[in-house]
Amino acid sequence: MNTFIVYDSQFGNTERIAQAIADTLRAFGQASAVRVDPAYPVEFQGVDLLILGCPTQGMRPTPAMQSFLGNVSSQRLSGLAVACFDTRFRGFLWKSSAAPRMARQLRTMGVEPLVPPESFFVKAMKKEGPLLAGEVERAASWARMLHEKYEASESHLVAQ
Repeated sequence: MNTFIVYDSQFGNTERIAQAIADTLRAFGQASAVRVDPAYPVEFQGVDLLILGCPTQGMRPTPAMQSFLGNVSSQRLSGLAVACFDTRFRGFLWKSSAAPRMARQLRTMGVEPLVPPESFFVKAMKKEGPLLAGEVERAASWARMLHEKYEASESHLVAQ
């Protein structure tokens, strides 16, 4: 399985989660994580699983991730398994976050995420967080679950 993680990170928390996911998925094949950069288009050739992740800002994805999603064509995503995650504060009044919005945008492009969007939590809403204890380990667990879902979806396709 060839996994490509495109992420944005403001204070390093989302990058830590993206790297933990990539590190875990390397047990099952190639996995790399790159920061989104509008100046450098991303190539998906040979990619099986695309994972998008960014911090939640204003209850939505970062401008860089919004730009990425706005500029990638549905044809480039066709045939890819996709998943989304975000980092955010776990607040009482928190109504939305980046990952569900990214997943919704993918659906409007005709791409159904492999799993529901996931959030990883930071300690404070201000500045750098940091990540809550256990979130990096939870990201590794989420990555293993993604691999299992991917394998199950691929075996289902082969059986048809």
